[in-house]
Amino acid sequence: MLLHIILLVVGFVILIKGADVFVDGASAVASNFKVSKMLIGLTIVSFGTSAPEFAVSVKSLLSGTGDIVLGNVIGSNILNILLILGVSSLFHSLNVKNSTVKKELPITMLITTLFAVLLSDHLFDPSISNTFTRSDGIVLLLFFLVFIYYLITMMRNKIDDDNDDISMPLLKAVLFTVGGIVAIVAGSNFVVDSASYIAEALGVSERMISLTIIALGTSLPELVTSVSATRKGEYDIAIGNVVGSNIFNIGIVVGTPIAIFGGIGTIAFGYIDLIVMVVSAILLFMFAFNDYKITKKEGIVFLLLFVIYYSYVILG
Repeated sequence: MLLHIILLVVGFVILIKGADVFVDGASAVASNFKVSKMLIGLTIVSFGTSAPEFAVSVKSLLSGTGDIVLGNVIGSNILNILLILGVSSLFHSLNVKNSTVKKELPITMLITTLFAVLLSDHLFDPSISNTFTRSDGIVLLLFFLVFIYYLITMMRNKIDDDNDDISMPLLKAVLFTVGGIVAIVAGSNFVVDSASYIAEALGVSERMISLTIIALGTSLPELVTSVSATRKGEYDIAIGNVVGSNIFNIGIVVGTPIAIFGGIGTIAFGYIDLIVMVVSAILLFMFAFNDYKITKKEGIVFLLLFVIYYSYVILG
């Protein structure tokens, strides 16, 4: 028990320090290439911090526990907006660029709604149960490829004139970025594994562990990265991390393995989960559209919704 407590603390230290290094490296990569930090947040940062979700997804499908794949992504996408942006906004209001409000956030709402619709077969035909087929996975994957095309177009056409002066050489920036994400993933694994062991030793149920430690654990990279980015004033990276992670979770974490390994039979979930996931994406767009920032008050609204939703999930 003592060893796992020590590993838990060590994991958090590695996680937090890794996030600091990762944000510095990603920001410097953007400066070196003179591209938007939002683009870096949507790609390198978001894809990197979604590595735990992808690993859990593949492992779950191969072991025949497909419900974990969907639950992990639905839970992570809700956490990314309600918890991560909520906590980040407490440190400073998150400024959101006009292009993000008009393009990236609508894309997030669209793919989130599409995902919810594909999971709701029973609503459209009461005679069938909710399933998630290989064709559903291919639809999500194709939508994600359209998003990738948008990112490539963004990379070609958009130069960030507001970028800061180059803070470190490119090679050092790349090493910081790679080293940071390795530390983040390693630290999150230490935290999840140690916390799971401690919880089991204390007699906590597997259901409670999956609802709390696994869901929160796979979102730790996004949380520490966005908070670190906010504290450093890198708001584009903080926002881009969440937006990109949510799109990546649906398109790649769900779409790719299901398109490859096959669909999931009858699935068990509450429609309240899908509603909260879609409402979270809509609220993010509405708050950002209002004054092009996520304020502390709006962050508190996110956190209150998070507490209400999680209280329902755990107690219900």
